Amino acid sequence: LPSVLMGFLPGYQTLGVWAPVLLVVLRMMQGLSVGGQLAGSYVLSIEQSTAKNRGIRGAICDASSVGGFLCATLVTTLTRCILREEIMDDWGWRVPFWISAIIAPFLYKIVHNTEESKHWEERTVNKETENIIRESENKSDTPAVVDLFNSPFRVRQLTGMVFLLSSMLASFKMLFLWVPLYLSSLRGIITETKAGVINIVCVIFYIIVLLCAGSLSDKFEHRMDLIRIALPGVIIGAPVMFGLFESESEWGIILAQFQFGLVVALLQGGMAAYEVELWMADPSLSFTGVAIGHNLASLLFSGTLPLVATGLVYKGEDLINKNHYSDDPLLPRLLPGFYISFLGLLGLWAINFFIRHPHDIKTGEKIIRQNRKERIRRIKRIAIDLSSSFIESAGSFMDGAQSRRGIMLYKPPMSKAPTLDESSFNSQEGSKISSIGGEQQHLNAIT
Repeated sequence: LPSVLMGFLPGYQTLGVWAPVLLVVLRMMQGLSVGGQLAGSYVLSIEQSTAKNRGIRGAICDASSVGGFLCATLVTTLTRCILREEIMDDWGWRVPFWISAIIAPFLYKIVHNTEESKHWEERTVNKETENIIRESENKSDTPAVVDLFNSPFRVRQLTGMVFLLSSMLASFKMLFLWVPLYLSSLRGIITETKAGVINIVCVIFYIIVLLCAGSLSDKFEHRMDLIRIALPGVIIGAPVMFGLFESESEWGIILAQFQFGLVVALLQGGMAAYEVELWMADPSLSFTGVAIGHNLASLLFSGTLPLVATGLVYKGEDLINKNHYSDDPLLPRLLPGFYISFLGLLGLWAINFFIRHPHDIKTGEKIIRQNRKERIRRIKRIAIDLSSSFIESAGSFMDGAQSRRGIMLYKPPMSKAPTLDESSFNSQEGSKISSIGGEQQHLNAIT
């Protein structure tokens, strides 16, 4: 409904200052709808699944959201191609909002006929029993938000998820919303139409990889392992993307967006299931925890991304114009990518040292750590065996090479001590005795 009303909202010439005020109000209503709907689809779909297919179910929810973005991009690009620029500036921008009026009744019917998950139904039955006990003990029921923020452990989980989601949400916003404007308006490398077409192709590729990554996350022993693999890719891929943009070729731009879309899709593939699993121990908090964490990260990092990235672009241009990097302007052009790298490092720290999976704490964290340590020991043993065998092979090869070339180690001959035969030994001893005897006789004569 807010999207439809935006298409019929009068302009500034009609309503004056109330036109932008009403537009902001409708955007806030749209944000409330989207924020609650996405979190609700995560919780509803994943709570009805098993541990073996939570990743793919969460990826389907994300792919549906990205698919809606793809449809919006297609409609906007098609409208720009059909209508002239002056018509688009006048009233043509309202056409995509009018088209949403066709889809709205079908979406309302689907949401209205959707049933709650079994976890929520079980929690509802338990909630009735808890209410009876609270009434008998004169205790009031506290809202889910209060329960969430009254627990230090839950606040820790919520804060960690905000940090972890920061790089994913900011990267998605940068890749599909800000980069086309950067390439066309800020830098003027390509036209808006070409940027839109490349963006559409990249979104299609992103959806395919996202579904594959969701299915792949179900194959890991722990879902966070795939996230740990993808985060270094995001940290490196963001500056690489802006570096490839400096080639100013269409194929370089396509390659830049595809490589960054690949790592972001790997990061997002198992993220929805991981979000819900953190709160599944208490179904009454699952929707609240997922919605607050996801939307708070969107507000702090995704919502501010265009402002921060554009500010870094102007900062880089300022450094270039002041002749600090006039000879090599590449580094200042990478500043928006370095911002994503910083958020990626923040998420990597959060998932390794801050967030703790509640199911692993209660059931399998010790077993998983033991299995991981055993795998590390096995890998070390294999590495040691390979290195020792390599050293032995290298030694035997060198010995063989030396023998074939006739190179022998030089061994100096051992000098033998001089030996005396018995006769010479007796003659020497006899001469010594005779000399001693003569000296004795000479002393006697003097006396």
